[in-house]
Formats: sequence, structure tokens, C-alpha cells
Amino acid sequence: MSGISDWFNGMGSGGKGPVKLSMKRMLWLGAAVIMGISLIVLGGGGQQNPSGAVEKKETGEAASGGPPPKSIMAAEEDALSARLQSMLQRIEGSGEVKVTVRLAASIKESYATNTTVGSKNTLEKDQGGGARTINENSDTTQLVIAKSGNGDTPVVQMETASRVAGVLVVAGGASNPLVKERLFEAVRVALNVEPHKILVLPGEGGIKK
Repeated sequence: MSGISDWFNGMGSGGKGPVKLSMKRMLWLGAAVIMGISLIVLGGGGQQNPSGAVEKKETGEAASGGPPPKSIMAAEEDALSARLQSMLQRIEGSGEVKVTVRLAASIKESYATNTTVGSKNTLEKDQGGGARTINENSDTTQLVIAKSGNGDTPVVQMETASRVAGVLVVAGGASNPLVKERLFEAVRVALNVEPHKILVLPGEGGIKK
């Protein structure tokens, strides 16, 4: 405050010494103000960046935290289990039915192809009178495509059925030996599976009337 007073006094008296001293102080004060503003701005930015980084991290974890997509075999197991369960529940006396199907191998499709075989023989002679024959084979294979309303689809030449590893049936009416035998035979015929791979157990839910 004394420096500012001296500056004003110097201006009023026409002196030069106080003015030079006050100009230095004003420059120093200006630099201090600019530095303070910069610290405030940088400090605010430093508080915002970490929160933004946390938000991005949480978003990424939420996006990747969901269940992974099912494999083709798992989806086929679920479909077979649902179809078999719906069928077994229609058997008289079966009661409430739960079915689990496990596969050793999923369905496999072989597509029809067109194969073109080509060969080319070339006779070459060198300056010394020698000769040699060059054989070139060119084989090409292309899928057979069928056009339909849904677009172009490959033609299936052969389809190999799924291989069942085991079937578990839990039915409320399986406590009745006759109902249990019916459920067992229905599974064996429907899936064409070996008897030792089928297990039928009684469960809660009573007998279906």
C-alpha cells in the first residue's frame, strides 16, 4: 500500500523516481494476478479430468460386464432342451418337467461345390539344344449358390446330425414306474440316443392330471 501511495504522490508532485518504482510494482502485481488465475484454471481442470476418467472406466466396465454371447453348440442345446421339455410335458402323468440336453458335437453342414481342374504343358528349348516340359495345374473350387427370396444362400449337400452326450429329465410324475418308462422311451426315440445316456428322475410338482 505504501508503494501505491508513493506512486500517487510522485504523480502529483511531478517526480520520476516514485513513478519508476511503482511501475515495477505494478508489473509484479500483474504477474502475480496472472499466475493466480492460471493456478485456478489449472486446478479446476485437474479436478475435472480424474472424474472424467472414472466415468469412462465405469462405462467400459458396464459395457463389458454383460454375459458373453452363447456359442452355436450352447444355443442348440437350449433349443433341443426346450423342444423336448414341451413334448414330454404332454405325456399323461408326467407332471412338471425340466430337461437338460448336453451335446458332444453340434450339427454340421457340408456345402455343394463346383471344382474345375485345368492343366497346361509348355515345352521350352534353350540355346544349347536342350528341351524341358513345364506342367502347370490350376484347380478352382466355388460354392454352389441358390437364389431365393432372402438372397443368395449356399446349397447344403450333406447335413450331419448333432451327437448327444447326455440327457437329464426331472419330472414330477417320474415316481410312477410306468410314467418314468414312457418318458425314457420318448427321449430315446426323439433324440435317437443310447439308453445309457438318458437319466430320468422324479421331481416335485405332482402328477399331471
